Amino acid sequence: MNHEIESIGQPLDRVDGRLKVTGGARYSADIPVAHVAYGVIITSSIAKGRVVQMDTAEATALPGVLAVLTPFNAPRLAKGSIEAQSAQQAQPTGGGQQSGPPNRKIHLLQEADVFYNGQPIGLAIADTLERAMDAASRVRIRYQEETPTLQMKYELTHAYKPQGMGGRPTPPDSRQGDIDLGWRSAAARVEATYVTPAETHNALEPHGTLAIWEGDHLTLYDATQGIFTVRKRIADLFELPPDNVRILSYFIGGGFGSKGPVWSHVGLAAMGARQVGRPVKLVLTRRQMFGNVGFRGETNQRVRLGARQDGALTLVKHDGIVQTSAYDEFVEPVGANTKMLYACPQIATSHRAVRINSGTPSYTRAPGEASGTFALECAMDELAYRLNMDPVEFRLRNYADTDPENGKPWSSKSLKECYRLGAEKFGWSARSLQPRSLRDGDELVGYGMATAAYPTRRSPASARARMLPDGTAVVQCGTQDIGTGTYTVMTQLAAETLGLPPQRVRCELGDTDLPEGPHSGGSQTAASAGSAVYLACQELRTKLTMMAINDANSPLHGVPASEIRVERSGLYTEGNRGESYAALLRRQGTPEVEARADAKPGEEQQKYSMYAFGAHFSEVRVDPDLGRLRLARHLAVFAAGRILNIKTARNQFMGGVVWGISMALFEETQMDPRNGRIVNADLAEYLVPVHADVPKIEIGFVEEHDPFVNPIGVKGIGEIGIVGAPAAIANAVYHATGRRVRELPITLDKLL
Repeated sequence: MNHEIESIGQPLDRVDGRLKVTGGARYSADIPVAHVAYGVIITSSIAKGRVVQMDTAEATALPGVLAVLTPFNAPRLAKGSIEAQSAQQAQPTGGGQQSGPPNRKIHLLQEADVFYNGQPIGLAIADTLERAMDAASRVRIRYQEETPTLQMKYELTHAYKPQGMGGRPTPPDSRQGDIDLGWRSAAARVEATYVTPAETHNALEPHGTLAIWEGDHLTLYDATQGIFTVRKRIADLFELPPDNVRILSYFIGGGFGSKGPVWSHVGLAAMGARQVGRPVKLVLTRRQMFGNVGFRGETNQRVRLGARQDGALTLVKHDGIVQTSAYDEFVEPVGANTKMLYACPQIATSHRAVRINSGTPSYTRAPGEASGTFALECAMDELAYRLNMDPVEFRLRNYADTDPENGKPWSSKSLKECYRLGAEKFGWSARSLQPRSLRDGDELVGYGMATAAYPTRRSPASARARMLPDGTAVVQCGTQDIGTGTYTVMTQLAAETLGLPPQRVRCELGDTDLPEGPHSGGSQTAASAGSAVYLACQELRTKLTMMAINDANSPLHGVPASEIRVERSGLYTEGNRGESYAALLRRQGTPEVEARADAKPGEEQQKYSMYAFGAHFSEVRVDPDLGRLRLARHLAVFAAGRILNIKTARNQFMGGVVWGISMALFEETQMDPRNGRIVNADLAEYLVPVHADVPKIEIGFVEEHDPFVNPIGVKGIGEIGIVGAPAAIANAVYHATGRRVRELPITLDKLL
């Protein structure tokens, strides 16, 4: 099919960009509603125990205070208690095409037990935010306190085998081959432990919900990565038909996994609005975003690698112990990439969990892959040194031509080209193998690299496409744009499929009244929603073509469909015979033409292993006297199927790399070991990179055609950018200094 305008792949500016930079984009907490009240969550100040009493007399006597809800007076919800939610955990969230992320246990004031410091234990509602904050501060709380468990490093011996990983019933252990034989037959070995701290998402937009009841119908404006996930969960908690719950989320200011599950504040906003009989807006404070809405849990990972003298791996063993909460279970699947990244006859992974009096860890950009690949790729670097072998060459000698985990062929794999192109662009050949061998003036210079991989996922999705009388198109899908550019790439898909300029396509997302779309997690939105939009537009194109062929007054009357192409906002033959969509609909007298399509994974899931791949290369500079470390440059090359928009794709990859820099050098959520309070719960003390910390980042692309992954040939790119980046930096630090830092973040005290 020929097109006058090719949209897919072009660096189209974000279609919502003007709204965002002019303040016209309204986020969930920005929606204007008459007579809105404000909710403020009251949180616990102990890490373990029970609330014995909450004296609300002073708070409720304040002017404008509408209610103060506590475990002792909150409305009862049949499925709101921790015990009732526990029974739901193994079940999908119910209804619809796909369940989204598994439910987390949340705190809806149904019991007085306290599991962590900062847990929601009350809700103050008033006619202004200031009055609600004042009321929350005046509630007097008495506890029956117990001794909490707060530091994972002292509890490793109490690790237990979890039910699953990543919130799903995935087996926590895997094994193939003779592990003991693999260790004994190795000529070179590495056995080391790698530690990553707890890390908090800290999206710029805090979590916020606006709840509006109209009889037994509930509308929520919510900052969420899954509008249908929220609808299913809230309908279940409040025992409503799903059709009675509408979720809207037009713009999200970052989520990174934290806005995936439904957390306590969403249910509390709905509960509070029903209690006071007016809309309630509830926005978390920055401090409340630490613990209440998930985080990347601490990990302790023991990696054992063995190889023959020629570099062929004989053993890969990866045992992870991870943090979970005292009342729920989420296990970071740190061994996910270990099972598939390198060819080896003996591979084993295991996952164990330690219960801590903290909030429940949850999905954080590339959960499992980000922290697990740090350990694996640092161990691979260590073993390359033991073999006196270049790290890139060592990886090439263990290149997996099929998936080691299941033996399936790859749907496509261009990792070798990522290594080659990355090494060439970075100047890797100038690197000497010996640590501390490169200097620039007084600074030690180090080069490091690591591999990136992330699975290509896809969920069922539906979409609708409509051609309007003026020849413009509207495409609709009930997914959401979490800041990644979904509005833009869906517009481009529709524009090219229909032969329209992008300016003549409007994309509508973020509303459960639209055809059901996927949860935006696991880097699956473009593959899932994009496939549905593409198929809906194909169906619309077919309808319009047949309409023209069967219209005696159309220039295309009787022309074979195979000779008609879409271009110039209409239907034309190669000989320029045809008409615009607007002319066709005007003559037909029809208000619009509509088509709908459903897209879902098929047999390809069983036939192929599907991943995006990449390679990171980092250069660091270290002052040997002061231990001061700075990243001088970073280059990453990715092969991720068809790129829908080169500009937004580069933006996503760079964002992942920046977070990888943050993970390697800055981030650490610090808990007071005396009381479980997060001590750096703000952006003044929770360190993330600023502009001066981020050097030039170069992103390279390997063109890749994958005919198997989905109808549009795309692979998710939202998360792969962070995978491997911390390891490349850590490996560069070793090359510069000769000091192997196995515990993140890499701070100057670890280099002195």
